[in-house]
Order: sequence, then C-alpha cells, then structure tokens
Amino acid sequence: MITSIELGDFLSHSDTKLEFENGVTVFVGDNGAGKSSIIDAITFALFGQHTRKSNKSLIKRGSNQGFTKIGFSINGRQYQAVRKIDNKGSLSAKFSEIIGDDRIELAAGERKQFGESMTREIEKTIGLNFEKLKIASIVQQGELNAIINAKPKEFKELLNAIIGIDKLDVASESMKIVNKEFRKKIREKIGYDDTEIEKLSLDLERYQKEIEEAKPEKNQLETKQGKLQNEVDDLRKKIETEAPKIDKINQLGLRRKELIAYAKEAIHEIQHEINENENKIRDCEGCFEHASLKEGLESKIQKVEQAIEDTVKKIQELTNQTASLKEKQLLASKLQLKDNKCPVCDSNVEKLNPLFQEKHLKQEMVLLKEKTISKEKEKDVYNQKRKEFSEKLQNARDAEATLRAYSISNKEELKKIQVEIETKKQNIQKIPLATNGSLLEISQIDSRTKIIFENILKLEIETSGFKEQEFLNLKKLVNEKQMSLSQIDQQIGAISEKISKGEEQINVIQYAISELKIVKEYVKGLDEIQINIFSRDGPVATSLRSWALNTISVKASEYLSLLNTKIQRILLSEKTRDVSITCYSKNEVLELESLSGGEKVSVALALRLGMASLLGASNLNLMILDEPTTHLDAERKKSLVGVLSQLSNISNSESPMQFLIITHDAEIFDDSTVERIYKFESSEQGSKVTAL
Repeated sequence: MITSIELGDFLSHSDTKLEFENGVTVFVGDNGAGKSSIIDAITFALFGQHTRKSNKSLIKRGSNQGFTKIGFSINGRQYQAVRKIDNKGSLSAKFSEIIGDDRIELAAGERKQFGESMTREIEKTIGLNFEKLKIASIVQQGELNAIINAKPKEFKELLNAIIGIDKLDVASESMKIVNKEFRKKIREKIGYDDTEIEKLSLDLERYQKEIEEAKPEKNQLETKQGKLQNEVDDLRKKIETEAPKIDKINQLGLRRKELIAYAKEAIHEIQHEINENENKIRDCEGCFEHASLKEGLESKIQKVEQAIEDTVKKIQELTNQTASLKEKQLLASKLQLKDNKCPVCDSNVEKLNPLFQEKHLKQEMVLLKEKTISKEKEKDVYNQKRKEFSEKLQNARDAEATLRAYSISNKEELKKIQVEIETKKQNIQKIPLATNGSLLEISQIDSRTKIIFENILKLEIETSGFKEQEFLNLKKLVNEKQMSLSQIDQQIGAISEKISKGEEQINVIQYAISELKIVKEYVKGLDEIQINIFSRDGPVATSLRSWALNTISVKASEYLSLLNTKIQRILLSEKTRDVSITCYSKNEVLELESLSGGEKVSVALALRLGMASLLGASNLNLMILDEPTTHLDAERKKSLVGVLSQLSNISNSESPMQFLIITHDAEIFDDSTVERIYKFESSEQGSKVTAL
C-alpha cells in the first residue's frame, strides 16, 4: 500500500504532499491540473520511468531540480523511495526501510556496472518491474470502458495484450527472423537453403544426364584423336627424315656461290700478281747494264774530283800572284825615275828592276789572267764530267737498288718470272666464271677450291632425289592434320571440363541436398515450435489463454461475490476467434447486454482485478484507474461510483486493496461514501491540491 507521496518542483507541482490509506482515494480536477502527474511520480520514484519525453521535462519550469518521494508498506514494513533530477540531467536515488525513527538505506543510485541498482532492489521488494506494474496495477484511460464495450474478438485481443499473449507475436516474428537468419547462414555456407531441395534435385538429374551423354561422345573423340595422332606422328617422321635435305640444299647453293666468289677473288689476285711481276720485269729491264758500270764510274768520278781540286788550287795560286802583282804595280807607279834618280834614296839609277817596272807588271798580269781563264775553263770541263759521271753513277745505284728491292740477282730470274707470267695468263683464260660454268675447271685454281668442290659433290649426292614441292606439301598436310587434332583436343577439353564441372556440381549438390535435408527437418522443427508454441492461436497460447481465462474467471467471480450484484459467477471462454463473457446468477445465465450499467462496471472492474491477480498483483495491492469515466454515460458513471463505494468496504477485508481513481468528474462523488477525495487545481505557482 502507498502511504504517502511528496512532489517537489516535479512537473506542475511545486510542493505537494499526499497521505494515503487502504480503500479508495479519488483525485478530481480539470484536465491539466496535475492529477496524472501522480502516476509519473509513483513510477519515477520506484523505477526511474515515466510517460514524459525526457527526464529534464520532469523538472518544473523555472526550477533547477525536482524530486519525488514515495512511502509504501508491504507486509507491515515501511519503505521510502526518493529520486532527484537536476537541469543538467544528473540523477540521484535512494531506497530505504523505515524502522521507527531510523532509516536504513537498502540501495542508492543506478551504477549497474558496479552492481548498484536501486530499481532492481525495489523490483525484488515489490515483486513487479515497471512493465508488469503498468499492466497489473494501472488501468489507462479508456481501458475499463473497452472491457465493458469490446466485441468478443476485440476483447480477445485486449485480453491477449493484458496477459501478455500478444508477446507471442513478437516471439513468433523473432522465430521467423531466426528462421530467416538460419537460412541465410545456411545459404552462405552451402550456397542454397532448404526451400531449394527440389530445384537441386532437378539440377542433379540434369547434370547426371549431361555426363551420361557426354562420356560416349568423349570416347569417340578420343578414338579419333588417337588415329589422327598416329597419322601425324608418321608424317612428322618423314618430315624429320627429309627436313635436313632442305638445309643441305641451301648449303649446296651457298657452297657453289662460295666457290665462284672465291674463284673470282683468286683470279683477281693472280691478275694482280701478273701485273706486279710485269711491273717488276719492266722496272728491272736494263738495270744489270747500268749496275755493271758502277765501279768504273766511281773511279772516274774520283779522278775528276782530284783534277778539279788541282785546278782550283792552281786558280788560287794565279789569283794570289795577280794580287801580288797589283801591289807591285801600285808600288811601281810610285817608283818612277826622275832624272835617273831613285825616288826613295835619291841615288842615281840607270835602270829599274823589271819587278818595279809598271809595264812589265802589266804584261805579267795579262799573262796571269790568261792562265786563270784557261784554268777556269778547265775546271768547268771537269765539273761537267763529274756531273755526267754522277748521273750515270746514280742510275747505276738506282738499278742496283731496284734489283735488290725485287730480290733479283741475275737475268735468269727475270726470265723465270716472265715464263710464270705467261703460264698464269694462259690458266686464267681457261677458267669459266659464269654461274653455269664448269665447277670442275674452277676447282683447279688451288687447294681451297678443291675442298669446296668436294663439299659440293658430297651435298649433291646427299640431296639427290629430293623434291622440295613434295616436302612442302607434306608439311602442309601435317599442319592441316595438326589443326584437326587441335580442334579435337579442344572438343575433348570442353567435354572433359563439362564432365569435371558436372561431377563437381553433382558432389556439391549431393552434399547440399544431404545437408539441406537435415536443415529441412530442423527448420520443420522450428516451424512447429513457431506454430505450436509462439503462435497466438497455437496449442501453447490456447492452453495459456484457457488457463488465464479460468483463473481470471475464478478471481473475477470472487470479487463479484463481494459486490452487491445479482451476478454470482462470471465465465470467460474462448472460441475460434474470440472470447465470450458469460455471467451467471444463482439460477440462470445472464446475457451481458441485459445487465444494468452498474452491473457492467462491476463486471469490468472484477475482470480487471482478476487480470491483475493473474499477473501476480504486486505486494503493493495497488490499482490506479486513470479517467475510468471517459466515454461513460451518466448512468454508468453513477454505477461506477457505487461500485467504487463498495470497493472501499472491500478494502477493509483480510487482503485490502488500494484504489487510486483519477477523474475530472468531481460531481459524481457528491453523494458517495468515498471519503478520501483530493481536489487538484491549477494556479500560478503550479498544481494546488486540497483534501475534500
């Protein structure tokens, strides 16, 4: 039972304190006066949960923080839960047990990672969590009216939602997702899922048929391939035998060209040698005659040079005598006798020495000059002779050098060279240099031409009978057969690959089918679980609903027996698609439509209490009805008040219930026996609560 509620700057309440007892407590007031805030205060204090958008929206506008405090009792023990929140979003919470004047802290905060959770401790104490409390103890606006007015099918859906059978839909969808994910993983692993077993079986038959048809075709191609391969091998052997002859024919042509080329080169060299020898003979012609005069000419030159030397000396002597006479002539010109006296000593001289006579000296000089001229002419003659002899000597020396250069020592050697020249000229004239000429004659040039000619003869023998066109036709035939063989190879390869891939696919498919059969059985089991356990119309749900309906019926009948109605018992029973409500008096069955407004409200409340009991009503023994008069007509509103008055009396029983009624219809309680009524009003300071 809730004993007190305190709100501080919480939603529209600045400072509200409420006290509670067993029985019925009514909150009346206009919409927006803060009545429903009490529900948020209770759930926030206990579980930190509420119906607002965010925690900060719980703080009263203009305030920095807010709190809610709730006192409640369970089995005679007193408890208190407090939660605070500030405008930064920070939360604090404390859960305590009150013993006398002491408060013993049981839990604080929500640091679940450290094992600290006030909410968990309260759930253990109350016996319900937030979600179950909402279903068991809080009848939201319109729910009570829905129980009264719902059609059988709608009532079944409402019942499913209240007792939680609708959660089976969630579980069923989860099972579908599990099934889908399982199939997805199977597909990722195997490449297929269990829905494709039939398709895989058809594919398996198709691959087996293809392989069965492909194997004979492959055998035929392999037989044809073997036969054709043997033909190709035989032809290749012939080609291998004949192929070297192609090279030898090419070599034969090269050797012939080589022989002719070498012959031309050899002839050219012989011609060059003939020319050189002819030049040698021409250069040496007359050299022996000139060379034989060398020694005589050297002797003559020696004598001429001696004569020249003597002549030069004589000319020098004459030149010296002439110079002396010139001096004497100069002196004689100065020694002229005057009066037969000496011009030097002035002695008497009858006659001068001819050496001092100018006339005599002149005569002597003329003679000397004639002698000098004669000697000069003699010298010129000797010089001319020396030049002549020197030229002849040089010719002799040149002739000797030419003979030495050509290594010719006698005339017989020159004659021998002349004979060789004539012989080689005759040989050259005999050699045919045309390509169709006689190679035999060409081979007679020298030893090398003989070797080349012998190679030519050998190659002609080795290539005898070879026909190049036949050889080319043979190669062409081999190529054609090889192409056919390649095509067969490709066909065999394609068929082999087809067979290999087919066998591989068969293995894959057989493995997949084997695995998927197991998967299919497993999925079948999952489907059966989904249908039988999680389907809302399956055996489990039907059994659960049957048990729930029976339990609710029993509990609802117990509550109805306490109310002042003619209804003694109520029975909920399930049909195919709906749930029917049957009421019984002592002697007859009462149709729901025949009940009065008060009786219908009693039935609705009894059913709701029965449902709460089914869910394991919390240790609080609390039920909150939010705007239960919504959509009720005046008669039913009065009936509801009557029922609530009776519930106040029920609260004094051994298992007292506490009811909190939230309504804006204050006037309906004017003549009721309900004594605890709080009036909620809006003011500038916030919600104002007054006990009536």
